Amino acid sequence: MRPPVFAAAVVLALLSGCAPPEAPAPPVPPTPPPTSSTAPAAPAAPEPAADGKCPYLAETAVEKANGQRVSKVRLSADQPPTCFFYALNGKLQLTARVYAGEPAVAKAVVDQAAPIATSNPADQPAGWQGGSQPDGEGAVYAVAKGGNAVVVTTNQGQTVKAREVAKQAIAALGW
Repeated sequence: MRPPVFAAAVVLALLSGCAPPEAPAPPVPPTPPPTSSTAPAAPAAPEPAADGKCPYLAETAVEKANGQRVSKVRLSADQPPTCFFYALNGKLQLTARVYAGEPAVAKAVVDQAAPIATSNPADQPAGWQGGSQPDGEGAVYAVAKGGNAVVVTTNQGQTVKAREVAKQAIAALGW
């Protein structure tokens, strides 16, 4: 005689073989790649890194356009560099920031400096677009065309001064 435990095991094995088969798991639909809905961000604002001569703006042109003597010029480390022009009192009077690269980033650089949605339209020189506005410490004129951007900030309240310097920088860069 066989022990009852063995018989119970045989009965369970036979019954489990008679159970309907498990349905396979439904296929998991492929996950679509994430879409980027965020616009490219503008790089961080450049900082002065060394004394030097601005390769696309002469000190005399800045003095004439901005109405103040230039005592010192500093340059950022990037290429082309941002040029920082200082007044005789040692304070920053004008900054010319240029960007050359991706068109979406160029637009982001402009929008960061003079938000297109809230600033006055800027469209000089011909073919360039952006914004201009007075800010708490002066004025800004920022325009982009393709992958190039030029942002000029001045300690003067008139955007016309920043616009004039931006036009000179664009001409000197051959953009």
